[in-house]
Formats: sequence, structure tokens, C-alpha cells
Amino acid sequence: MSRQIPESELILNADGSIYHLHLKPEDLASLVFTVGDPDRVPLVSKYFDQVDFKVSKREFLTHTGRIQGKRVTVMSTGMGTDNVEILMTELDSLVNVDLKTHTVKPAQKSLEIIRLGTSGSMQADLPIGSILASEIAVGVDTLMQFYPKLEGSQNWSYLVQQTLDLTFLPYQASASSKLLQKLPAGFYRGVTLTAPGFYAPQGREIRLKPKLENMIERLADLEVNGLKMTNFEMETAGYYAMGQLLNHRMLSLNAIVANRPSGEFDKEAEKTIDRMIRLALEVYC
Repeated sequence: MSRQIPESELILNADGSIYHLHLKPEDLASLVFTVGDPDRVPLVSKYFDQVDFKVSKREFLTHTGRIQGKRVTVMSTGMGTDNVEILMTELDSLVNVDLKTHTVKPAQKSLEIIRLGTSGSMQADLPIGSILASEIAVGVDTLMQFYPKLEGSQNWSYLVQQTLDLTFLPYQASASSKLLQKLPAGFYRGVTLTAPGFYAPQGREIRLKPKLENMIERLADLEVNGLKMTNFEMETAGYYAMGQLLNHRMLSLNAIVANRPSGEFDKEAEKTIDRMIRLALEVYC
């Protein structure tokens, strides 16, 4: 018999919705688009044919509706893999846990979850205004120190640990091959570094000097099986790792709005983000 999950571990609100997301199972589609900023949720849902459900709690804003009859959800997550861990655990619970009995369902379901985010390029020849799919993600945060070991190659993890002289082992996980295959031919693909912050963890210096010198140059020079590291952001590796452990299909699409080697920022970033949104809806809906 399935273990009964204590109420203090699987926390529900008074209306029966899951604690942080404030969603019930019927509020969620099997295809989920995620954005970091709550203000970007309506930038996605404006392309829905209809919006049937809206709810907001903390940084988590959710719209569920339909595009050409297909049910779809878009929701915001806030920034960082700590938020991704909450999001992924609660989304999984909505489809794979009986919230009334607090037991895991015998038949498990897989969601398709596609992140629509912004990112900075660490390669000079990956220009601002590009849209890149993260084929592989490497997390230099410590989230996976608390979860079971990930299966598959960890070549990038060991190389990044050695290059940056980290005291812990980063983690490596991959996108869903099924979701990747749906992208148009010639679409940029890359190896994404997921950092635990926006400034020093991505080599930025404002008043405080980062401890890791020449971080971008050192990472950009790395190569594994003919692939180079392409970009920085703050969530993708967490998505891919949690998706692998929970058996959900994941993909992260990145609007490249900064080129770190050249110091450029995309002055038309909102147009780049909108183009990414429209492309993703066209391909996956």
C-alpha cells in the first residue's frame, strides 16, 4: 500500500488547493509553459483563444485556457532553482498524488513543461536577439545535493567543478529529446549554465568583485564532445534535474538578451521575448 504523506509535508490550503501554487488538479493542463516574471504571464495568455482560469499566489501567477481546442497552462515561477523545486514538486503532486488520501497514485502521468526565459550568451558568436534551446544544462547551485543521484553522463559537471575549483560537484541533466525534435531545423541549441544568482555567480561586478576571476572566459573555452557552453541563466538545470527524477518532459527556451563577451544588451528585448513566445506556442500547441 502506498505511504500516506503527512499533512505537514504535502500541505494544502483550506480550499483543497496545493500550498504554494494555489492550484487544484483540474486547474492544470498537461502542457505547461513557465516564465519567471508574473508580468509575462499575460504576454503569453493573450495568444490563447480563451482563458478559463486565473489564480495568483506569491510569485506564482497561473492562467489556463485553450489554443485551437488544446488545453494549455502558463504560469510564473519567480527566479532561481529554489522556486523551481517548489514548482516541480507541486505540479507533480497535482497529477501524481491523490490530494484527498495523501497517497501516490498507482499510475503516473508525465507533464510537458517548457520554460520561456531570458539568458545571457557567453559566446561572442551567439548574438543578442537569438533564441536558444538548452540541450544540456549544468547547475552550479546545490539543489541536487539533497536529491537522489542523477543518471546519465556528468562529464560537464566534473569539468566545471575542476575549472572553477568548486568545493561541491555541479549536476548535469538534459532536455526531452521529444520536445527538442519538434523545433525547426537550424534552431540554436546549446549547453546552459544555471547559476545560483544574477551578479557574481554569473561573473558580474558592480561594487563587489566576484571571487572567481575570468569566469566567463574560462567556461566559454570548455568543450565536451564537440559542444561548448553557450549561456547563463538561473533555472534550467533545476527544471531538467527535477524533470528527470519525476519523469516529466522538459525544455528550456532562452531569449538571448545579453552578450557577455561584447558587453551588449538587447535594446529590443521585449520583441525578442515575444518572438520566442509566439514560436513556442506555434510549435507546441
